[in-house]
Amino acid sequence: MHRADVEKSLFKVLSYQAESAVAQGDFQKAVMCMQRCKDMLMKLPKETCYLAVLCYNFGVETYEWKKYEQKFKSFVFVYMFTCGYFFCFQAKVLRLLATTYFEWDCSLYLDKALKAISLANQVVMFSLAEFTRLEMSLDSCLNIAKLLLEHGRESVGFDFLKSVPERFESSPDLGKITLLHIEFLLQNKRELLAKQKIEEVIIGHYTGKQLLPEALNQLHIILWDRKSYSEALHWYNYSVSFYTPGQIDQNLAKLQRNMASCYLHLNQVDKAKEAVKQAERCDPTSIFTKFSVYKIACSIYKPCFNSFQSDQQIVAIKALEYLSEHLKDCRQLFAALKRVSNHLFTSRLLYMGKILITFSYFWCQLSQFCPSDKAVLIAQKTCLLMAAAVDLEMGRQNVTPSEQTELFSQALQHLQTCKEIWKVLKLTGDFAKDPTDTLLLLYEFEARSKLNDPTLHNLMESVWEQPQIEIKTLEIIASLAMESPARYPVLCKKALKSALNLHRKQAVIDAVKFSKCLHSLINISLPTGLTDLDSCVLQEVWDYFEDALSVVSSTDAYPETEILWLMTRAWNTGIFQYTVGKYKEAELWCGLGMRFLNHLGSLKKSYEGHVSVPGGI
Repeated sequence: MHRADVEKSLFKVLSYQAESAVAQGDFQKAVMCMQRCKDMLMKLPKETCYLAVLCYNFGVETYEWKKYEQKFKSFVFVYMFTCGYFFCFQAKVLRLLATTYFEWDCSLYLDKALKAISLANQVVMFSLAEFTRLEMSLDSCLNIAKLLLEHGRESVGFDFLKSVPERFESSPDLGKITLLHIEFLLQNKRELLAKQKIEEVIIGHYTGKQLLPEALNQLHIILWDRKSYSEALHWYNYSVSFYTPGQIDQNLAKLQRNMASCYLHLNQVDKAKEAVKQAERCDPTSIFTKFSVYKIACSIYKPCFNSFQSDQQIVAIKALEYLSEHLKDCRQLFAALKRVSNHLFTSRLLYMGKILITFSYFWCQLSQFCPSDKAVLIAQKTCLLMAAAVDLEMGRQNVTPSEQTELFSQALQHLQTCKEIWKVLKLTGDFAKDPTDTLLLLYEFEARSKLNDPTLHNLMESVWEQPQIEIKTLEIIASLAMESPARYPVLCKKALKSALNLHRKQAVIDAVKFSKCLHSLINISLPTGLTDLDSCVLQEVWDYFEDALSVVSSTDAYPETEILWLMTRAWNTGIFQYTVGKYKEAELWCGLGMRFLNHLGSLKKSYEGHVSVPGGI
């Protein structure tokens, strides 16, 4: 075996013995082992780092045990080993050594603690000086400064930042150093120093030392990211200083919008209006600029919105009516209405009668502001649909019959105008996926059915002929046909039949939807409690039961509760026939019910006894 290998093995054995001795509290033996290891470092220089870390760990362990004297010895060893090599590690050791002196006996070792701290700072500054002598990029220097500042070494970090510009005086990215300096000054609540730095940048901006565009944008972001409104305005004014009078820039528009928002929060409406005017000059088409204009309008007509928020709806309605009559800017009116409608939706006030009447009027009036091109025709169509929807919703509430008639008639007027616009729109492009046709049909059907309009059947004749009508649309029509004050059982039945036929034509029948549709159709065709039914009606209903039985037999997805309902209706129909002496018909219907019994799952045993004796279920 080579002598070098023997010495390396001996070094390991001694270090292990030192670890064992520390664990057993035998610090004298540990120091002896570490001293022997230190003497071997001349032949094993690569082990210096390992031995330093080992001693440092011994110091931390003894510190936790409050063995300050032993910790001191360990740190002395560490400092000796690392001298001239590991600057950052030396500083860390010295700082912990200072902590040990303070906790050991502050009055006795105060001078030594201060010397340790001073020495640690010198080590760090020396290491930073070493960095500055190296050929390093600007980004590397900035990263070093960030690490120092982010880990609480503000003093060293700021000193290092001050030294960096000397090395990169000719660099176009010199502004990055300034940005980092300003950012960390603000983060550390040194606003006065930050303001001085910003003022230096502003002076440089107008004396030929301008920041690069990217750096200038980043500076704007730093200045804008302030929380207090009054304080934010102070920083925004610094940001404005970088723009020349009359300059048009989207970022300047954004800055002016932010300033307007701050002024509004501080109730300085006139200054907010001026800021918004500047934003409009720079970026008039921006949706954010328009929203700022709207906020100014809201602040001017604030009583209206305060009334809504304090549940004083009557006052708010009057304010909105006044707005609609006197506000000349239709954009502001539309924005105001949109905000209030959102507030109503969120506060569940949409169904309040007088408000809805006002909204119907507003939507209709707004449709008149739209000039005749495709985009605004779509907007006009939407306004009219909204007006009709509001009228219908209002008509569903507890209002008098005369008010209902007026509302439904008004809805028809809006729908007629909307249909004319829609005809023009459909000539301008493909609207295959647009739901307007369906909405117009449903809205018109509801209005005419509740007005008992004689032209309703003519309207529906065109509906039955439509090849692409959806099942959902037919089911809604069926529901509306029986919704008070309307009552059109024939139309309801026809719509449900059409929907059922479409269900049958599906490649895969949706058993749940099919069962609901069939349930409604049987209910409307076979009213509960009637015994004297026409044979034609019974035959028609019998066919529906046969349809249901066919689907039930072909799938396991048919809801068991619906199967039970079908069985019960068939059995009870048989019992009704039995009570009026129609025994043959009774036998057929009860037998039909028994056929459904066979398809019941968990409920079958419970109902077998019920259908074995003559009586209703």
